[in-house]
Amino acid sequence: MTPLPLLPTSLVGSYAQPDWLIDRAKLAGRFPPRVRAKELWRVEPALLAEAQDDATQLAIRTQERAGLDLLTDGEIRRESYSNHFATALDGVDVDNPGTALDRSGHPNPVPRITGPIHRPHPVQVRDLEFLRANTDRPVKITVPGPFTMSQQAQNDHYPDLESAAMGYAAAVNAEVKDLFAAGADVVQIDEPYMQARPDAARAYGLAALNAALDGVTGTTAVHICFGYAAIIHERPEGYSFLPELAGSPVQQVSIETAQSGLDLGVLTDLADKTVILGVIDLSNPEVETAEIVADRVRRAFRYLPPEQLVIAPDCGMKYLPRDSAAGKMRAMSGAAALLRAEIQEGR
Repeated sequence: MTPLPLLPTSLVGSYAQPDWLIDRAKLAGRFPPRVRAKELWRVEPALLAEAQDDATQLAIRTQERAGLDLLTDGEIRRESYSNHFATALDGVDVDNPGTALDRSGHPNPVPRITGPIHRPHPVQVRDLEFLRANTDRPVKITVPGPFTMSQQAQNDHYPDLESAAMGYAAAVNAEVKDLFAAGADVVQIDEPYMQARPDAARAYGLAALNAALDGVTGTTAVHICFGYAAIIHERPEGYSFLPELAGSPVQQVSIETAQSGLDLGVLTDLADKTVILGVIDLSNPEVETAEIVADRVRRAFRYLPPEQLVIAPDCGMKYLPRDSAAGKMRAMSGAAALLRAEIQEGR
């Protein structure tokens, strides 16, 4: 991997999809889909893959122009962060879905587990290869975590959800290894339900995450958040599940701090990790100045050195207007430039 600069900038995962590709009003008017939601796409099926490739290139170029250091594919091909992978697995019935409560307590159609969970083929390797071929910068790709997928399913096969989570962990483990083999510089596992359901996360979610990372060589991250700001409006004062990750083999932990005004004392629990620091408020389309973003990053210097920080949005940018998302990325890069200059002068 090309060495990253001090305080590198990166998306958490998703970027704003263009309205010519996906019906953004429909997307925003519902909870993130757990089963397929093909009705969201505006492009006819025969042309959809090509359109998604074109939109992915737009996302890549926009990140480059904004000055980001570590790029993602923007999750442009996904209807949600998790269903792209979860619905590609064997052992789940997505045509006859079950029901599970989402993190806000609403029932949602979800994959119904009807047999042993198995990954029949690599799901996102082609997505990673396309990203790798279209930029010279380091790249990251995201995979939904085994615990979160187990919470977003109706279990009609395994004796308990812990067993289901371990089934998902094996599928994620195989996928992560294939993604690194295909050229990923960082693979991030998204586990927002660890925050939403901390007791179950402590009981078996952490073990499932560790199983998903077993034997993996490469830089891995885990993302823990309070939910999309466009959908989950209230933010707790702190994380209900975070220090537990200190013992995980994951090297990077992604958290949100901007909208919540999080007390960054929690960073002392992650002293051995690189922290992907969410410093862009996604509840407001107004673009922050570089100085505002820099101030949010400076709060972390009391607890972690700049060498252990990555500058990022709070969560995925999927629901932001595209102009707003691009402006917020430029603010991140501007903040990084300000802070690097300050640090250089101080040395």
